[in-house]
Amino acid sequence: MQLITIRDALQQWCRDIDDIDARILLQHVLNVSHAHLIAHAEQALDSKQAQSFRLLAERRTRGEPVAYLIGKREFYSLGFTVTPAVLIPRPETELLVDLALARIPLDLPWKILDLGTGSGAIALAIAKHRPLANIVAVDFSADALAVAKINACQLDVNNARFIEADWFGDFNGERFNLIVSNPPYIADGDPHLTRGDLRFEPHLALAAENEGLDCIRSIIAAAPAHLVVGGALLLEHGYDQAEACRRLLSEAGFERIFSRPDLAGIPRVSGGALEIA
Repeated sequence: MQLITIRDALQQWCRDIDDIDARILLQHVLNVSHAHLIAHAEQALDSKQAQSFRLLAERRTRGEPVAYLIGKREFYSLGFTVTPAVLIPRPETELLVDLALARIPLDLPWKILDLGTGSGAIALAIAKHRPLANIVAVDFSADALAVAKINACQLDVNNARFIEADWFGDFNGERFNLIVSNPPYIADGDPHLTRGDLRFEPHLALAAENEGLDCIRSIIAAAPAHLVVGGALLLEHGYDQAEACRRLLSEAGFERIFSRPDLAGIPRVSGGALEIA
């Protein structure tokens, strides 16, 4: 049986997928770095490695996200396990973490609530950078919470707890200094849901009724009852939803309302705080 090299594998089996995707898949199969692929282009793959890579390349050709194929994605310089039960963490969501960390003191045991935690990316990134904070991460999906708990263990996070609930659930009067959320905000029926990686991600974690604002509206309306005086709410939203979010925040009694753009210049996060007595 003729052996196939790294160079041959990338050239022969990856004509229909992005070169970067192909290299990530091969790195995963061989458990090597990008530099290794370049430096050892003539290295031969054994039959098991060759078959594994070919099958992954074929699945990527059919559109399956790379993150699901290799079971991981980096977010906020941390490695997260991901499965089709959770959204794939995206770079633009790092803005939400940045804004949260800017509010959370390093030396105080602030209470943080993450609604719709999915893989736990937001909650665990905050927990790693604010070890004195107490994080509560909520999701209605037991499968998603199972992934989040795996990530908490892998990242050695001990200051986060996970609750299966529909948004605020029943916290028995518990209040938080900060609430963060990356809720479903794509309008149900939006054609983007039938393209690219979104085809494979959990629909209920992506789409919402009424132009994508149903979940955002519910969270904003209920948040004041779960915040301490002076507490704040931060929400990720769609490219065209900043104005609507600011209006809803104002109607709910929030002040110091703002929107911030992501690195692409797209308004991505809006928030506000309750009045300080």
